[in-house]
Amino acid sequence: MLVINSACKKTQESTSKGKVFIENNNGKYILKRNGKPFVIKGVAGYSNLEALKNAGGNTIRTWDTTNLDGILSEAQALNLAVVVGLPMPNISIEANFYQNPQKVQSQYQAYSKLINRYKNHPAVLFWCLGNELAFPQRLQFNAFYQSFNNLVEMIHREDPNHLVTTTVVNIQPRTILNIKLRTEVDFISVNIFGRLKYLAQDLKNLQWLWDGPFLITEWGIDGPWGDANQTVWGSYIENTSTKKAEQYLSIYQQYMPVDNPRFLGSLAFYWGQKQEYTPTWFSLFAENGAAAETVGTMQKIWTNQYPKINPPKIKYMLVDKKGAKDNILFTPNKSIEAQVFMDDKKLDGLTFSWEILPEDWLRVNDTFNDKKPKAINDLLIEQHENHYVFRTPKKEGPYRIYVRVYDQNGLFASANTPFYVVEK
Repeated sequence: MLVINSACKKTQESTSKGKVFIENNNGKYILKRNGKPFVIKGVAGYSNLEALKNAGGNTIRTWDTTNLDGILSEAQALNLAVVVGLPMPNISIEANFYQNPQKVQSQYQAYSKLINRYKNHPAVLFWCLGNELAFPQRLQFNAFYQSFNNLVEMIHREDPNHLVTTTVVNIQPRTILNIKLRTEVDFISVNIFGRLKYLAQDLKNLQWLWDGPFLITEWGIDGPWGDANQTVWGSYIENTSTKKAEQYLSIYQQYMPVDNPRFLGSLAFYWGQKQEYTPTWFSLFAENGAAAETVGTMQKIWTNQYPKINPPKIKYMLVDKKGAKDNILFTPNKSIEAQVFMDDKKLDGLTFSWEILPEDWLRVNDTFNDKKPKAINDLLIEQHENHYVFRTPKKEGPYRIYVRVYDQNGLFASANTPFYVVEK
């Protein structure tokens, strides 16, 4: 049984001369790294590390061990810390994994080897075992808990200088109870988006059960789920990069529990470029490495100063003089004009890149496809700066038109609009 306070006390006593531990001063939890207080100002992602350093960040988080050697080396060169993700199959999807002793043992041996290889690397901050795992109550899942705890015990034994955490989705009482009663992790980490506005109350409501330290391992704008705006055919409506930058700052200032004595820090999602419903929804960078306005927002959060160079800012985008909420329907092979309106009417020095993609609705086990759909390249009629004239696709279905606006300083802005083609 794990009682977080006593676990942290034990961690403090046993690793006070080590590299990383959590100190409990009458309910105020202080993360110590190399003997000094360390407040995590970080991101979920493992690319664009120099940009992170320049913006005032100090920590990154990975989800797996791919290219770990290179990531740790680059992080160390920039004096950044790394929360190293150790993936585990989710019992709710791959229950059979934990009924296979050979697979479980193979994972154990692989992680034992990895821990011993990297435990003395100066960039390592924590080990994060699993991401958003289910922690069920029923006894039939004992094999999962046995495998999980064997790994935690192994990491504690082989590397007493670094803590072990796991991530949960939001603050769910049953999940917290099961982690507390049935695991030996040192502290709990939370991935949280729309529910962040209720986090302070959720923590208060559950304090009778759990009052230990916590880390926010993912936070950001609302994703393409839940209460996000949709068209009548079910496409989610994405805000412009300018609007998203405003939302990141507002969300952090209003809801991040920075004054909570249990708060260890937070990691914003997503520091890089990734396909998740769209290629731009969570991406703080473009595929070519250009930075979105939210990168500057994170610098404001971490240093209380915005960058000196302003990025391009988009007001809104219209397609056939309509916005996304107008539920735009077209017939095939029709000439349409799209236009993006900038905050500054001067377009000098800006490059406008347009593309049309079929809507990406593919999900496997409720996880978005991570491959960007193939762009449709034969639709352009003419393009002039912020105007784009195209011919609608011949095939019926949902599509989305994207624009990325690049300046000469390595910054960009983005917007997109979904539309539907209906055959005659």
